[in-house]
Amino acid sequence: MIGGAIIEVLRKFVPQENIHLQEPMAGHTTFRIGGPADCFLELENEEQLKKVRRYLEMTGVSFFVVGNGSNLLVNDSGYRGIILQLGPKMNTISVAGNHIIAQAGATLVQAARTAMEHGLTGLEFASGIPGTVGGGVVMNAGAYGGEMSSVVTQVNVVSQEGEVLELDNETMEFGYRNSVIRQRPFIVTEVTFCLEYDDVSVIKSRMEELASRRREKQPLEYPSAGSTFKRPEGNFAGKLIMEAGLKGFRVGGAQVSEKHCGFVVNMGNATAQDVRNVIREIQSRVRACFGVELEPEIVFLGW
Repeated sequence: MIGGAIIEVLRKFVPQENIHLQEPMAGHTTFRIGGPADCFLELENEEQLKKVRRYLEMTGVSFFVVGNGSNLLVNDSGYRGIILQLGPKMNTISVAGNHIIAQAGATLVQAARTAMEHGLTGLEFASGIPGTVGGGVVMNAGAYGGEMSSVVTQVNVVSQEGEVLELDNETMEFGYRNSVIRQRPFIVTEVTFCLEYDDVSVIKSRMEELASRRREKQPLEYPSAGSTFKRPEGNFAGKLIMEAGLKGFRVGGAQVSEKHCGFVVNMGNATAQDVRNVIREIQSRVRACFGVELEPEIVFLGW
């Protein structure tokens, strides 16, 4: 539990209405699963983040940063610490020539749509990814042949000491579903994309085509965290899971999607433990059948 003295200090940095105690995380993840966090802070700007981070680092209180919760499975018992949300209150997007500057809490869908409206191409691949710009940069999100590394030119972060740093594309050390931020204690606050000019109608058509492909192939009708596993080298997770006979495999309310085996979905009443058990069974069966170790894309919080 977070002590009252800590909460009192946080009130000096963040408005009272943005501080939530024992906040159910099911309302903050795309899985719609998760127990209560001791304290949930909605941050409004970089200055608040700097002050809060410096204080939490000084006190040693555990904290975790979330955006849209699209890649997150929170334990049914919740999280014993403070959640820092860079979400709807930090989602400003601006346009300067062929550059899109987006705060970390803006969604990738919003960024892609803004680009399209200004005749800028390059973010169409992100138009259906449910995460935020900040989270997308951290994991180098990608789809349909595109990924963040190909369009990001600058990333602003807050360091462990509460200082703002500017990282360029090379410094980000992008890799498959990876970046330097996964190895360093940085928190993304703003991202700059460099795009190309194109006709608005052409960009819109591409986005509509990708949206159609997603609806056709992905189980968008159920809560999930998107692709459950990283793509194993030389293969596809969904293909291996299907060939292992796990299509439709279910534990409680969690199920391997019958539409796309690369997704574990919440059928309506899944617990975090249900999802974890399905993931473990998938890993065990695929390992036994093919000798392949599937690595989750999902972040497990509170376990």
